[in-house]
Amino acid sequence: MKSDIDIAREAKMLHIKEVAAKLGINEDDLIFYGKYKAKLSEEYLEKVKGNKNGKLVLVTAINPTPAGEGKTTTTVGIGEAMARLGKSSIIALREPSLGPCFGIKGGAAGGGYAQAVPMDDLNLHFTGDLHAITAANNLLAAILDNHIFQGNSLNIDPKQVVWKRCLDINDRSLRNIIVGMGKKSDGVVREDHFVITVASEIMAILCLAEDMEDLKKRLGNIIVAYTYDKKPVTAKDLNAVGALAALLKDAILPNLIQTLEHTPVIVHGGPFANIAHGCNSVRATKTALKMADICITEAGFGADLGAEKFFDIKCRMAGLKPDAAVLVATVRALKYNGGVDKTELATENVDALKRGIVNLEKHIENLQKYKVPVVVTLNKFSSDSAAELKYVEDFCKERGCEFALSEVWEKGGEGGLELAGKILDTLSRKESNFEPLYKDELSLTEKIECVAKEIYGASSVTYDQTALTAIKRIEELGFSNVPVCLAKNQYSLSDDPKKLGRPKDFNINIREAYINAGAGFLVAITGTMMTMPGLPKVPAAERIDVCDGFITGLF
Repeated sequence: MKSDIDIAREAKMLHIKEVAAKLGINEDDLIFYGKYKAKLSEEYLEKVKGNKNGKLVLVTAINPTPAGEGKTTTTVGIGEAMARLGKSSIIALREPSLGPCFGIKGGAAGGGYAQAVPMDDLNLHFTGDLHAITAANNLLAAILDNHIFQGNSLNIDPKQVVWKRCLDINDRSLRNIIVGMGKKSDGVVREDHFVITVASEIMAILCLAEDMEDLKKRLGNIIVAYTYDKKPVTAKDLNAVGALAALLKDAILPNLIQTLEHTPVIVHGGPFANIAHGCNSVRATKTALKMADICITEAGFGADLGAEKFFDIKCRMAGLKPDAAVLVATVRALKYNGGVDKTELATENVDALKRGIVNLEKHIENLQKYKVPVVVTLNKFSSDSAAELKYVEDFCKERGCEFALSEVWEKGGEGGLELAGKILDTLSRKESNFEPLYKDELSLTEKIECVAKEIYGASSVTYDQTALTAIKRIEELGFSNVPVCLAKNQYSLSDDPKKLGRPKDFNINIREAYINAGAGFLVAITGTMMTMPGLPKVPAAERIDVCDGFITGLF
């Protein structure tokens, strides 16, 4: 089988204006970035606002394993299959981060014959949105430090600066740093920190903002520091909002590309789901719903992270109502959860499958708590036995889920026809009565404990004293009614990545908490989760090269 990038390079892409024409979009509604990428103009976004909404389908997954699940691949494949069935559909994805591209996970364009293209552009610089967010984040940091250096008229306590710099590269050495070293003219010496760009509050703001006016309001509400008498200082107080908005003027516009089969794909925004809210932009999703009868979108990592945050943060804030959820798994991943070594996953082992399927069971239960119809799909491998496939199918049907096999990685849209048919049948027969998991009126700790106990399955929640102090201050500032965004590892339902399957009788510990006042949610960091990842011992970057003008090694 060819590599993903080889398949993508051989693709016969249409000019993006031809892809747009399938949706009735004129050339004047596009801002071109070469032949195969474009942004949707503000004029177009305004033009379609009055259109009727299509159906919204969320694609999510079990907890990721080294065996791979293929969530984005499935999302792309569903869109391709819908087109083959003659349905008006559009795909809405997040933008990849350079961190995992050069780290361990790889890109986020799908895989095999279910990819969004141009794959190398999408996974690297794309249209520059993430660079604009990085620049805006670091401009705010520079303005903040300059204000302190130039006399500090806002009485900012340098030990209570909470705004962190960012970089879209995994770099553990930047987690904790000292700035202002050197001469007096080099600034005020203080401890500082970096997060990865996809964990920046500005990324979250871009993805939740309805328009430029809302973006500027949210940017202005960012709390960057506290004064000596513990009063919050915002980006608006620093007169930074206009400059930040100028850097984000183009980044706020959704991007349009295509799949290998020329199905339209909107790609916009890219917060991680383990350390941020893990969904593409509200603008992209709302626009996609106006552009086609069916919008297929995805949320990052497993349903305990991406789907929970999609439902409890994005849908709550944007007033979205998903019509169905597709839950992706593989037999191999379920056997891995059942204790099989990754070198033995190709061997039939129904007993291990029975042990590991409890992870899928918990995710089914979680999705059903949001009162949305659930379709479970298995990414089929040639090593999957008939007995294993039958066991999973029966297991899902016993729990009130539709079930379908998917072979989109190998066959593209053709391999997703069965799954697309099940989704269409579900949309026609089953009604979504979606509602978020918790009410706005609960306290912040009640919301945290609701997610930890109801979604993760924790028996208890504990808090470091620094987290409790921060939550108390946040509530005193008037932010009690905001949703919560728990930063947790993606590999386990617990805050310990080694606890696979469906762990029981475990505690979730909240190490740190802070308010993203502009984005409008509380971030609670669990366990040892880091907001600036590090590179593995052998990073993917070592395999990437340029040969004869073509990028190689991306996956």
